[in-house]
Amino acid sequence: MKLAVMAMGDQQNVRKVIEDYALETVPESQRKSGWQLMWMTAGLVTTLVQLLIGSYVTALAGVAYGVLAGILVGVFGGTLGWLVGRISLAEGLSSTVLSRFYGFGARGSLVTSAIYSFMILGFLALENSLLYNGTIFALGLQDTLGMRVLVYGLLSVAWIYLSAYGVKQVLRVSSVLTIAFLALLAYVVWRGAMASGEPLGNILAHGAMISGIGGNATDRLYAALVALAGSAGALALSDADYARYARTSKDVAILAFAGAFAIDVLMVVAGTIIIYGGNNQVAQYLVQHNSPGRQAAYSANQLAGENTGAYFVIFAGIAGFVLMYLAQAKAQVLNTYSGSLSLSNFFDAVFRWRPGRLAMVVLGNLIGLAMTAGGILHFLQAWLGMLGILTTSFVGVILSDYYVVRRGRRASRTDVEAYNAAGLAAIALASASAYTCQSHGVGILKLGFLVALVLSMGFYSSLRLTVLKPGTLSGGRVPPSLALAERDD
Repeated sequence: MKLAVMAMGDQQNVRKVIEDYALETVPESQRKSGWQLMWMTAGLVTTLVQLLIGSYVTALAGVAYGVLAGILVGVFGGTLGWLVGRISLAEGLSSTVLSRFYGFGARGSLVTSAIYSFMILGFLALENSLLYNGTIFALGLQDTLGMRVLVYGLLSVAWIYLSAYGVKQVLRVSSVLTIAFLALLAYVVWRGAMASGEPLGNILAHGAMISGIGGNATDRLYAALVALAGSAGALALSDADYARYARTSKDVAILAFAGAFAIDVLMVVAGTIIIYGGNNQVAQYLVQHNSPGRQAAYSANQLAGENTGAYFVIFAGIAGFVLMYLAQAKAQVLNTYSGSLSLSNFFDAVFRWRPGRLAMVVLGNLIGLAMTAGGILHFLQAWLGMLGILTTSFVGVILSDYYVVRRGRRASRTDVEAYNAAGLAAIALASASAYTCQSHGVGILKLGFLVALVLSMGFYSSLRLTVLKPGTLSGGRVPPSLALAERDD
């Protein structure tokens, strides 16, 4: 009898660990320091794709302006993550669950969950695709249906297992792999500088290399800012997912700025040295493997974009192959983790269906596989700019509700609207306006992410305090089970 009780207790503890407070407040006893949590934000953004984006930014604007853009976006993104993370810290809730009480309403939060889930699971699918292409290239395998089923299946099983047991396991995996990645990255950066045959100072002093943007340095700086800031809103939401485990506002600042500067400064500098420095070596490899000499440089650039992992395997051999897996594995575990939190809120808000976070971990990977098989990745890449604007608008509404409308007062857990009409209207108006400005605007209006933030905050506070006050078109109050339990203050 005693053994049965102990076994039942163990099962309950395991279930609690797996559930990871997906729809509940994280208790104070589970809080951690910012130095621990920063491995999650830094691990999420240090990927091969971000190295490629970093090299693209400096090719677009020149190294000086590219690094300046990285610093500016790092400050912007870190501040954004810190501000929304402070709300998550106070409530102990993930970003999409937080939107039930700030800005969108319990059922209206399905909009934020749909946007965030599509983006984060889209990245899961994109990174899986790059990892698959790099693997078959490195091992000399044929791209067949059977090989796709095998490799994608093994990858998905790994991400499910590594993210199934909650934040403790995710944090452990992310910290170990991120440290290993940074050590190997330093080696590959050194290889890049050596392979180029140029002094490092020359590599870090090259000007713009991409034509068609315009000769005006300001225009190129704006283009670099847009290229980097597209992920700022999404990273701020991820910061909130991890900040619910933080202890203090200082800890939130540490995790937010660590992630922001890792993606916007470290990846820009490292990507520039690796891609620019290794380009000639990759071109020589392609010539040796029957690529015409006059097309080798073009083929190298194309390979970097379509099969980034293969680019690193050519350039750094076994070290590049290991780097590829270290970079992608930690990011995929974190993508799966955040995706499971967002899906948990989505299905609870829409259908009041709570099968548990583990089910959402599995479902998230299945959705990622469906995106890959259905060719939705091309659609995702074409809409990344719009998704960046949508996530920034999402963050703007939450910030406006907490800091402007409520003036820092926390929301009630029992008196919750089904739909916050002001928030839904604000995100639609701000996103449409920002996308139009980014596509057709001039000067600072080209910075769609900044326009989205300013307009979403302005639209929300104006509407919420005038024509769409609390209770207007709200769909009534929701039952306590959907509003979540009252917190322990």
